[in-house]
Amino acid sequence: MTARPRRSCLYMPGANAKALEKAKMLPADVLLLDLEDSVAPEAKEAARDQVAAAVKAGGYGKREVIVRVNALATPWGRGDIAAAGAAGPDGILAPKVESGEEVRELNQAMTDAGFHDDATLWVMIETPRAILNLAEIAAAAKGTRLAVFVMGLNDLAKEMRARAGAHRAAFFAPMSLAVTAARAEGVIVIDGVYNDIADAAGFEAECRQGLEFGFDGKTLIHPSQIDACNEVFAPTAEEISRARAVIDAFALPESAGKGVIKVDGKMTELLHLEEAKRLVSVAEAIGASS
Repeated sequence: MTARPRRSCLYMPGANAKALEKAKMLPADVLLLDLEDSVAPEAKEAARDQVAAAVKAGGYGKREVIVRVNALATPWGRGDIAAAGAAGPDGILAPKVESGEEVRELNQAMTDAGFHDDATLWVMIETPRAILNLAEIAAAAKGTRLAVFVMGLNDLAKEMRARAGAHRAAFFAPMSLAVTAARAEGVIVIDGVYNDIADAAGFEAECRQGLEFGFDGKTLIHPSQIDACNEVFAPTAEEISRARAVIDAFALPESAGKGVIKVDGKMTELLHLEEAKRLVSVAEAIGASS
């Protein structure tokens, strides 16, 4: 199965009809049509109807379309999920998830709303309690639609009373723990947003930092951030070449049954083969969507 690229995940305000239309032309891998933070309480129901209509109308091509709903505990959460289920996006993003039980409740709400079996559940990791419960939340992927963690570092900073700073040192532990928990359960994990739209150099540096931490991609707040994000989180030509060499080497008859072989003078294990196949799959998916 081809891995789906999620390098660039762009938030689009659900109350802005022009933004929803413009999204059809943007090279983002994922569109996060937002009904939560970017929509005022008095506009939430109108935004819900507008997003549902946009999803039904389609025109987003190969872009993955995810609707960020309001939390189940709010007056709008279940209505958001029901409307999304009828419209048929690729999945939903739920805010402030803090437990495995919440994941299962969201999964059931998606089932009740008529989501197809392939629809995915994305959850925001943005509170101290979520960080403390990361292993439990990730483990809930078994038997549910949970597929993606999304870091919400702005909310986390507020609740931790942390100073974000240029290098995000205050969040090294939460970021690394989130990646670790996600990898343990086969969950994709997406880095948080970069707030200074005008600072292109700072944005690219933070993308590279996220890549070093192991994130699969980054959430974005402006279309101008897409190209740099896509470039940073895409496999390089050198990485693709190395991955293909590993795959070809393990496919040789003399490599049958071996757990360790030598590729270009380097000792290479089966775990490297698994990663090579994933990397090539992502590269091929990126090529198919460009």
